[in-house]
Amino acid sequence: MKPSLNALFLCASLACAGQAWATILPDACGDDKVKFDVKTERSKTPPAAPAEGKAQIVFIENENQMIGPFMYATVRFGMDGAWAGANKDNSYFTLDVAPGVHHLCASWQSALHMLKKSIDVASFTAEPGKVYYFAAQVTVIPTGGNNANYTFGLSQLDEDEGKYRVKAWKLATSISNK
Repeated sequence: MKPSLNALFLCASLACAGQAWATILPDACGDDKVKFDVKTERSKTPPAAPAEGKAQIVFIENENQMIGPFMYATVRFGMDGAWAGANKDNSYFTLDVAPGVHHLCASWQSALHMLKKSIDVASFTAEPGKVYYFAAQVTVIPTGGNNANYTFGLSQLDEDEGKYRVKAWKLATSISNK
């Protein structure tokens, strides 16, 4: 009976350890349990203008190279406490938003604990009819062999840089598991 009790304590302690390792996200993000599947395709047309009375955010992911053999980073973008979608590789998607102050979040979606800490936030005030470009930059810095360091950040792009990225990158569509 003692081995069964030890197994029970082991399972309970591992469950608690898993909770302690959970990622704590900023309020601008969504639920960390939400994961996205992302597909990208070349778009033949530029994004439509924002809907009447709305502003538009273009969420862009810039990656300097693959993060591993045949692997690209998937970055989730959140706004005001909910996920808006995700990108993979060099891609973008758009979101129409109401005017006013908005709080944004970018989070590297990864099963690796060290990469789950790749989170950044920003805020801005949306004005009707305007388009805002925000990019998550994933930079891979090779350190020799199969090893690399990574940097991650979210920043607002100016209109010229944003339009260029939309023209050069793929359009992303994402589906969440929730």
